[in-house]
Amino acid sequence: MILILNGPNLNMLGKRDNKIYGKENYEYLKTLIYNWGEKNNFEIEIFQSNHEGEIIDRLQKENYEYLIINPGAFTHYSIAIRDCLEIIKIPKIEVHISNIYSREEFRRKSLISEVCDGVISGFGIKSYLLALENLIL
Repeated sequence: MILILNGPNLNMLGKRDNKIYGKENYEYLKTLIYNWGEKNNFEIEIFQSNHEGEIIDRLQKENYEYLIINPGAFTHYSIAIRDCLEIIKIPKIEVHISNIYSREEFRRKSLISEVCDGVISGFGIKSYLLALENLIL
């Protein structure tokens, strides 16, 4: 099973700055991911929370084989999520809709990328599809 884990404000896609995050809403993103799973015969769970502790609790269940995580703002300051990800020994990809490395200075540092196998950033919601394709290679 592939767990797609989304952090704060990802549920607000479509309402956020369209120039940065695109026009598609969160339901569209989920449909896109679930359709990919059906087409490629993978079970997918999508989990979103605006709360750091809920994200950590979900990660600690470890009932998945692959992880794609978009920690949102937690990318830049959550040592707790980073430490949890460091413990989990499965393939993990960090994903961002926007290119965090071309944005504000505070967004350019990821605490998460050091404990993931790769980072895909800046391809809009297609970043998730790129991550899924790379996980199964």
